Amino acid sequence: MASIKDILIEMKNLSELMVDLAYSAVLFNSKDAAKEVIKLENKVNSSNYEIKKQSLVAARSLEDAEKLTALLEIAEAAESIANAAKDLADIVIKGIKPHPVFKMVMEEAEELIISSCVKNDSELCDKSLGELVLANRTGMTIIAIRRDESWIYGPNKNTIIRANDILIAKGTEVGVEIFKKLANNEIELDKIADAVDEESRSLSQWLIFTIILII
Repeated sequence: MASIKDILIEMKNLSELMVDLAYSAVLFNSKDAAKEVIKLENKVNSSNYEIKKQSLVAARSLEDAEKLTALLEIAEAAESIANAAKDLADIVIKGIKPHPVFKMVMEEAEELIISSCVKNDSELCDKSLGELVLANRTGMTIIAIRRDESWIYGPNKNTIIRANDILIAKGTEVGVEIFKKLANNEIELDKIADAVDEESRSLSQWLIFTIILII
């Protein structure tokens, strides 16, 4: 039986994944991703129920109960996040098209969510996420992979990227362009650092120019 600590860690990770997947589902109108969010919500709800059961068994005094109350509140908060993600996913399941403002909001967010197909000759092909360390190199984190008709959600360091995989990733504006170029084989892995510096300079110059115009 998993401990309360382990269950809480899983709930935290699942609720974070659900939020990313839910936004991706709406942004790319993916019913598959939306359905996965709903499945994960059921898992989070079950985990919260398990924590409540274990807490009742573990609480042998008023002091124990007070200490466990904080853990129960954290679990409830994680479930609330999961429920909110499900509400987003329901929009896609019901076939409701998001308002154009939603896309504008997503484009203005600090973290962007993108979709990119891996070309056959990309250096990403046949390498694990652990080998590529894309989060460190590009600032982009892969949250899901579409492979043919199946999905890989929350890929880990052992997940291998294949040609024609569609990668759903989130990260900074600078990392987005680098990530897309990697998938399209327009840049080599060992040239990423220079490309990131160049993108950062370009973005800084654009921001300075924008500020000058505003002033």
